[in-house]
Amino acid sequence: MGGVGMAGWLLSKDPCDGEKCSGVRSNCVGFSHLCPSSLPDETGEDPRYSLGTGLEGECLPYSHLLYSRKRGPVAYASQKPWLLNATVEENITFESPFNKQRYKMVIEACSLQPDIDILPHGDQTQIGERGINLSGGQRQRISVARALYQHTNVVFLDDPFSALDVHLSDHLMQAGILELLQDDKRTVVLVTHKLQYLPHADWIIAMKDGTIQREGTLKDFQRSECQLFEHWKTLMNRQDQELEKETVMERKATEPSQGLPRAMSSRDGLLQDEEEEEEEAAESEEEDNLSSVLHQRAEIPWRACAKYLSSAGILLLSLLVFSQLLKHMVLVAIDYWLAKWTDSALTLSPAAGNCSLSQECTLDQTVYAMVFTVLCSLGIVLCLVTSVTVEWTGLKVAKRLHRSLLNRIILAPMRFFETTPLGSILNRFSADCNTIDQHIPSTLECLSRSTLLCVSALAVISYVTPVFLVALLPLAVVCYFIQKYFRVASRDLQQLDDTTQLPLLSHFAETVEGLTTIRAFRYEARFQQKLLEYTDSNNIASLFLTAANRWLEVRMEYIGACVVLIAAVTSISNSLHRELSAGLVGLGLTYALMVSNYLNWMVRNLADMEIQLGAVKRIHGLLKTEAESYEGLLAPSLIPKNWPDQGKIQIQNLSVRYDSSLKPVLKHVNALISPGQKIGICGRTGSGKSSFSLAFFRMVDMFEGRIIIDGIDIAKLPLHTLRSRLSIILQDPVLFSGTIRFNLDPEKKCSDSTLWEALEIAQLKLVVKALPGGLDAIITEGGENFSQGQRQLFCLARAFVRKTSIFIMDEATASIDMATENILQKVVMTAFADRTVVTIAHRVHTILSADLVIVLKRGAILEFDKPEKLLSRKDSVFASFVRADK
Repeated sequence: MGGVGMAGWLLSKDPCDGEKCSGVRSNCVGFSHLCPSSLPDETGEDPRYSLGTGLEGECLPYSHLLYSRKRGPVAYASQKPWLLNATVEENITFESPFNKQRYKMVIEACSLQPDIDILPHGDQTQIGERGINLSGGQRQRISVARALYQHTNVVFLDDPFSALDVHLSDHLMQAGILELLQDDKRTVVLVTHKLQYLPHADWIIAMKDGTIQREGTLKDFQRSECQLFEHWKTLMNRQDQELEKETVMERKATEPSQGLPRAMSSRDGLLQDEEEEEEEAAESEEEDNLSSVLHQRAEIPWRACAKYLSSAGILLLSLLVFSQLLKHMVLVAIDYWLAKWTDSALTLSPAAGNCSLSQECTLDQTVYAMVFTVLCSLGIVLCLVTSVTVEWTGLKVAKRLHRSLLNRIILAPMRFFETTPLGSILNRFSADCNTIDQHIPSTLECLSRSTLLCVSALAVISYVTPVFLVALLPLAVVCYFIQKYFRVASRDLQQLDDTTQLPLLSHFAETVEGLTTIRAFRYEARFQQKLLEYTDSNNIASLFLTAANRWLEVRMEYIGACVVLIAAVTSISNSLHRELSAGLVGLGLTYALMVSNYLNWMVRNLADMEIQLGAVKRIHGLLKTEAESYEGLLAPSLIPKNWPDQGKIQIQNLSVRYDSSLKPVLKHVNALISPGQKIGICGRTGSGKSSFSLAFFRMVDMFEGRIIIDGIDIAKLPLHTLRSRLSIILQDPVLFSGTIRFNLDPEKKCSDSTLWEALEIAQLKLVVKALPGGLDAIITEGGENFSQGQRQLFCLARAFVRKTSIFIMDEATASIDMATENILQKVVMTAFADRTVVTIAHRVHTILSADLVIVLKRGAILEFDKPEKLLSRKDSVFASFVRADK
């Protein structure tokens, strides 16, 4: 369902002339001020979203006109929460002036105070990229709090209750929407599938397939749409009863607030003090890691260099070194031979009387020419061999490191992904791998070439004029200190450039992702100005880096000038005291003129290599991540191909924790599940429900006890075998970019008829048939071209295709509407009738038809029996949940 109510906005009808219109079609809707309203809808392509974004100006209407009498900012909370990588307070205030009293009222209305209290720095805690440090419910409530805090006439709330339980939803509706917003006399546009809130709406719109079917007050629907109203009434009664269940549960519960993040609440065995100490230690460790990255100033990373070169292999590395040395020896030999040839042309000519026969002079010149030709040819071949060897080395190292990194990440345990920012992992695969693949080989080749050329030049000058060695020592000392000073500054400036570039890129990505919210708030200019500030900061760092390079170039030119001067003076002085050929003098001066350029590039390439080797160092640091053991104790030949074929589950004294340093989240759990049984698991947030499902896939540390499925202990199975033989649907449906066929059957094992059967069971067959390409229709990233309910149904179809005998639903109905929930329940009871189904319940009524119910509390089984028996006991906790149904 959904809702529309706006102050001063009008959606007027413009006929489509018989053409088929998409989105919201042929509607004429008007609203007065202070009109919170809502709008029921069937599952499908979400027309509520189209209508909502159209009213915000995000959709381009072609079948009607959309205009406002007074266009202004709109407070907007999207269905998928969009948060800044900032503090909780900054996300709520959203650059509006801070009003302490209003801020507290919003916090209270959104039930955020208990969550803020457990954060390490309260509302000043950084929530991370995309709110990664918060649970889905917390992200949703902060997004709504931002909309409530703003001083706007119109508030759009797009399904704000989807990630909240009934108790939190009711509190948000009462304290936030009905009290706070109406006290401010603001118009509310509410999109929600919580039908129990329909009586609070001044105006209701019923939508189906992108068309407004009916609009009016609830009494209007009662008079003219009796069948629809009775359907709503049934659903409203059910949801009201669910609220009563949650209220009873709230009174009985002794645990702290249910606003804990999912990752944190699953560790509720820890005391709060221990959690804070652990978080502070983690923050301290993160700061230490950041400090170690930014302040490695004193030495060349020889260890990282050795790791890079060792990845190439001893044979390729030997070929690289040998070809480089031989190439530069040949290049020096070419210049030396040319100098000798020049001297011979002057001293062995018939005109000078030094050659008795013209034929002998010609023969001598021919020898010089032939040797020179051979040396040049050899030099060309060696240049080619060296270039190929360098690129070959770079390619081999890049492939080996990327393969090792990918394998390590794939084999990493789930806790690694919970504690490591996604941006850090992506940066290893993108920026660091690109550096190793594209930059290090060319920098290595330039560094070796400039170093060997510089050494060759100084060696030739010293050979021509040995006195030059006396002056070379002080020049080398000066050059050493200059390059050391430059390397430190260059490294820090490059890191400053990278550091200022990261906020720029993050802000850009953040802006693109939240463009709808930004436009609704009319904050385009603010975000554009912030983008310009980040760009200026990055440009300043880049300017300083360029200035540092110019600083080095000037000083290297000074040293080069000194080398030329000393070489010239010593050559002239030597020619006065001993015979010195003109060719060698010219060779020495020529090399002296190039020393400044060689020195400049040698130091700059050395600094660049230091920075780039940081990528190797970071990747090798990630390669130290502990990997899951994918190899099982059982040989593949001992595992039946159709295992598990029955679906019998035995849980014996199972204790589970997320890490050896943390307390158990499941303690001494025992249960027996017969083949084909339907099991419901319920409990408060933090009771261990999700940990229970993760234990089946060995994504947590089962340090005590065991799970036996069809006679085989899952701890002895290879992880790939175990996880490929079970199916799960999560609260957040996962779809991949690609075709519908790929998402249903990524291994291409099933026929089209099987896929169509699965889609028909999930009631998606007509939807897919209507798409261009059918099974080959494209699903965009994250399945954004389908509604939340449709994505969940696709996951259900995928689970059916896999034909596994054990099926787990982890709060799969938490974020979908009642219609989609009914479809899911119907499919599970029919298509999965012969399979063992474990349902972790967000809404208690979804497990009333289960064969057995498990009630968890603080990681232990509080109750485990048939729902009928539990309901017959007055002191049963489960009975208290569902007593309102009677």
